[in-house]
Amino acid sequence: MADPIVSVRNVSRRYPGGVTAVDNVSVDIMPNEFFALLGPSGCGKTTLLRMISGLDTPSEGHIFIGGEDMALTPPNKRPTNMVFQSYAVFPHMTVAQNVAYGLKVTGVPADEIKRRVGEGLEQVKLSHLADRKPDQMSGGQRQRVALARALVKRPKVLLLDEPLSALDAKLRDDMRLELTRLQQEVGITFIIVTHDQDEALSMATRIAVMEKGAIRQLATPEELYEHPTSRFVADFIGKVNLFEADVVSQKGKALVCNAKGLGKMNLSSDRECGKQVTIAVRPEKLKLSKTSPKVDGLIKAEARVRDVAYYGDWSEVVVELANGQTVSVNVQNEKRDVNASVTRGEKTYVSWSPTDSLVLTE
Repeated sequence: MADPIVSVRNVSRRYPGGVTAVDNVSVDIMPNEFFALLGPSGCGKTTLLRMISGLDTPSEGHIFIGGEDMALTPPNKRPTNMVFQSYAVFPHMTVAQNVAYGLKVTGVPADEIKRRVGEGLEQVKLSHLADRKPDQMSGGQRQRVALARALVKRPKVLLLDEPLSALDAKLRDDMRLELTRLQQEVGITFIIVTHDQDEALSMATRIAVMEKGAIRQLATPEELYEHPTSRFVADFIGKVNLFEADVVSQKGKALVCNAKGLGKMNLSSDRECGKQVTIAVRPEKLKLSKTSPKVDGLIKAEARVRDVAYYGDWSEVVVELANGQTVSVNVQNEKRDVNASVTRGEKTYVSWSPTDSLVLTE
């Protein structure tokens, strides 16, 4: 195993008035990793990124980059560079001048500046716009200028603070692919801060989900989505249906519980459960049928279709159980006549396999 490029050790950040933005966080980020700090507004993710960059100072703990303690190292001396949400490109400079700025102020020779600017613009596919001003460019192009300006300084770690939030939906999707390609091409560590679950899931190799200044779970995108360890993570990472259930019995991994509207369920859990648990099921794991499924062992309930939202290749169908709880089901639109498959107000049956149920104790 390689040594971490960034090591955060028991770091806290407290502000006057008793506000704790980051609470005793420890995490190792590896070389050439695309790492995401994900969480809702106010969870401490941007504060943690700013402390790594040196723009903010820990109240406690230490941050190591490349094995060196950064406690006495100012931001401009750290082997990091930061790309901000607002891009922060200079409007009076051309693209090439913007990219060259950081090299120029640090005294890099002119011939090397020219070469590195050319390489940087090629990396972000902007060589043909080198003489253009930022106000003549799209938001995505300005974001790529900011990326090139950060990368030409050859940092060990590139820090990205909500870099795509100012872009429209289509451009965001395109830039996700661009950032992933760029990270693999340049071969350095990217650390991105985002509140967008899709953004983190589609780009990062590992994700730290934060809440109230602490990391609630650190895992790969697949592990976070399929095996969240708490209700907060399950609810924050993608859509999920949550059912409160009373535990009837537990013997080893075999768990029997009773959920309102669903009745008795035979499930499996590696965790020791108390008197109550939360059952989580992703919408794509559920099935709808006109008649009650005959397959043994399925969890099933009668329901009524309340809403249908069409998204092209799939639809979100919201059904209401007899006890009034709503359940979201993803239905693939495999036929052209999708409107005939389900209609509002009709009776239906919702079902899923017990193996697709997540038992949450937190």
